[in-house]
Amino acid sequence: MLKNLEYLFLLFALLAEIFGTVGGFGSSVFFVPLANIYFDFQTVLGITALFHVASNLSKIAMFKKGIDKKLITYIGIPAVAFVIIGGIIAKYLNEHILEIFLGVFLIGLSLLFIIKTGLIIKPNKREALVGGAFSGLFAGILGTGGAIRGLTMAAFNLEKNAFIATSAIIDFFVDFSRSVIYFINGFITMEVLIYIPFLIVISIVGTYLGKLLLKRISQETFKKMSLYLILIIGISTFVSALLHYK
Repeated sequence: MLKNLEYLFLLFALLAEIFGTVGGFGSSVFFVPLANIYFDFQTVLGITALFHVASNLSKIAMFKKGIDKKLITYIGIPAVAFVIIGGIIAKYLNEHILEIFLGVFLIGLSLLFIIKTGLIIKPNKREALVGGAFSGLFAGILGTGGAIRGLTMAAFNLEKNAFIATSAIIDFFVDFSRSVIYFINGFITMEVLIYIPFLIVISIVGTYLGKLLLKRISQETFKKMSLYLILIIGISTFVSALLHYK
């Protein structure tokens, strides 16, 4: 039974990487609630951070054309600063409360994008700094903040490959920073490290398959599919957290 659960978890990780690459949200928005089925939430934070480090290196290698250095500075620096703050805060929050917040976050985020299809953020320095700060804070506390960063970056109208590569570079520093904090917090255990070699391979394969899909399916179409999937996962996470809340 344990082996079946392990293989199923790895399959979920692959699907999360593919959907995250094509949808533009990053794999964590799918990976975190799915991993939460198998691990306690603090362990989920640790394994997500390590998985994302490998995932972002894969994206940087495969989508490296036209990286925007200015956005890396404006969005990346506040994102790294606030992910450290979020990672520290996460240690002191109740696991079930974090799961409830994650469910609410996913539901609210997906509904926002579904209802407000024309939602945009002004492409200037202040919005970039604020978007970076919020994405980092949510990434540190809940394990996922890529969608907020993606919305912020979308305002700058980057070419598709440049968008993914620039986002991946910012995300790499965010995830590396929170990996250190999570390790200090004790979130990264031997149970997590066993999965890392498999997740490295999955990050490469998933990114490559996502890149192939991007050539066949419009990003806008897949984004809509992703939003409804995020909504379903968010509702499921929220209900499950409420049922197990003590």
